[in-house]
Amino acid sequence: MSHFYAMLSRMKNINRWGLMRNTRNENLSEHTLEVAFIAHALAVIGRERLGKNIDADKVAVTAMFHDTSEIITGDMPTPIKYYNSDIKAAYKKIESIAEEQLTSMLPADLRDDFSTYFCPDEQTARLIKAADKISALIKCIEEIKMGNMEFKEAEKSTKSAIDALDLEEVEIFNAEFLDSFYLTLDEQRNTDC
Repeated sequence: MSHFYAMLSRMKNINRWGLMRNTRNENLSEHTLEVAFIAHALAVIGRERLGKNIDADKVAVTAMFHDTSEIITGDMPTPIKYYNSDIKAAYKKIESIAEEQLTSMLPADLRDDFSTYFCPDEQTARLIKAADKISALIKCIEEIKMGNMEFKEAEKSTKSAIDALDLEEVEIFNAEFLDSFYLTLDEQRNTDC
């Protein structure tokens, strides 16, 4: 009996942004799906518009697994996770152990296939990191739209982190899709906007 998928189903029980007052909680499962959507879009942009050799489907599936270690570790708030290099290195080791624990729950003949999702190549990892940051920015935008100024500084620092990634795919995505998140549903439905 394998517990792998039963453990994955627990992603919906892990709330993100634990140090922040939220108008609406975001769970790990929701976040992961959004990151997979965005990572897929970034990969398609890279392939179709920038001529890069990218497997967008693999990027999307890898993104689905990018935070699964948090089922075991919980969500570590960014200010703590990146407080200094010692904490960052220790947390990376903890994440690696958690990922190994998860993959060990798979039947032995499936482990090698799944291990590729936990150790992505550099290009895939960069796109997923960018998608993760864009997802965080979207959360900030949504909270600020609801009047929650608790996310104002997080929005600024997340925008800076996205800019520092210096990825053309991100610039294209943001230019074409990000402004829509600032609109209301009625404004999004109005094709004249």
